[in-house]
Amino acid sequence: MHPLVKPALRRGWRDLNTVQFGMTPAHAMTLGPMDTATGSFLDLLDGARGLALLRAEGHRMDLPDGHVDALVERLSRAGLVDDAGGGGPAAQELREKKEVLARLGPDLASLSLITQEPGGAIGRLAARRALRVEVRGAGRVGVTLAALLSGAGVGEVDVRDVGRVQPWDVAPGGLPAESVGERRAEAARAVVRRAAPDRPPRRPGPDVAEPGLALVVVAPRDDVLVHAPDARAAEPLMASGTPHLYTGVVEGTGVVGPLVLPGGTGCARCLHEHRTDRDPAWPRLVAQWRSGQARRVGACDLTLAAAVAGLAAAHALAFLDGESPSGTGVRWEASVPALHWHARPVPPHPACPCGAPEKPEKTEATTGREAEEEADRDTGEKAEGEQASTNRTPHGTMVVQRPSAKRRKAADAARPTGTWRAHV
Repeated sequence: MHPLVKPALRRGWRDLNTVQFGMTPAHAMTLGPMDTATGSFLDLLDGARGLALLRAEGHRMDLPDGHVDALVERLSRAGLVDDAGGGGPAAQELREKKEVLARLGPDLASLSLITQEPGGAIGRLAARRALRVEVRGAGRVGVTLAALLSGAGVGEVDVRDVGRVQPWDVAPGGLPAESVGERRAEAARAVVRRAAPDRPPRRPGPDVAEPGLALVVVAPRDDVLVHAPDARAAEPLMASGTPHLYTGVVEGTGVVGPLVLPGGTGCARCLHEHRTDRDPAWPRLVAQWRSGQARRVGACDLTLAAAVAGLAAAHALAFLDGESPSGTGVRWEASVPALHWHARPVPPHPACPCGAPEKPEKTEATTGREAEEEADRDTGEKAEGEQASTNRTPHGTMVVQRPSAKRRKAADAARPTGTWRAHV
């Protein structure tokens, strides 16, 4: 191990014997008491030295025997130390790609804030390179989202759509103006390639099975499909067990979610059934919207599209990295001009054959009653509740999400003596 105090956290001394790592309440940690010699020794934890050399440096600084190991262990348990050589073979391969790693430096620093184990951050970043994601929809939201995933290091991001690029598809970070008239799918894939920090991984030979899709993002340009996702189109995804995330913009309202884990969370059909229960006219309205005359250019301003694409990409990356994002089993919605995000749970419906449990787990997070009721007045729907369900159904690399207040208290009790959360 080559210990490295996580560089993403700024360091400051609260007093002569207490050091604080990090500025924001989400990640700040205070460590003490700490003597002057140990404080000076922290500067040596820069990833350039192994433990043997650090012990020798500690002896030269007259630190007691075993003090260096105890300090590294203490910092590691507090989540403050990374391993400059950890993460496994895939991480080492990524380190050798200097230009790629330089592009992904901010992403690596961000991952280091949410990974406890030394070497875990670059391990996750390296794991992204082996993942395949498909984005269905090459509009203002879909292309920007696909570019964000590609730029964040996801190895293969494919965009599917039909038709040709129209002037209103153009967006900063998405399709460029010079792509107008080109085939949407081809133009979107060109944007994805330009955003990628590295070449996509080589496809396996004919005798090797191609890895399955880790996630499908459904980002339709049709605002009716954003508001009322097509459950029939999702049947192959449900049958194959492929996780999928819905997102898009409809009439000035941005939507992110639900993230559907087949057999574990509410799906598009569950959403339809719940809406029908609340409003018997819902199926009649959807049928009219889908069979109506050709739609004029929808209301989707650039800032809303960018906000939706960013939030959806963040939820997708959290899932791909093994977390349980707040979009699991939940639709997050925000409307212009206020852009106040609120959550609508999408619990499993007993009439839906998706097989998800009928009583999903709920978190302690509330969504804001006033915003929910205001949205209900606008859409004619009735609120289902204020708690956002996370439905922590395990998947390939599932880890525990940010702890609730109760779990934080338990974590604080187990934290090494002399370390505590800084509420600044």
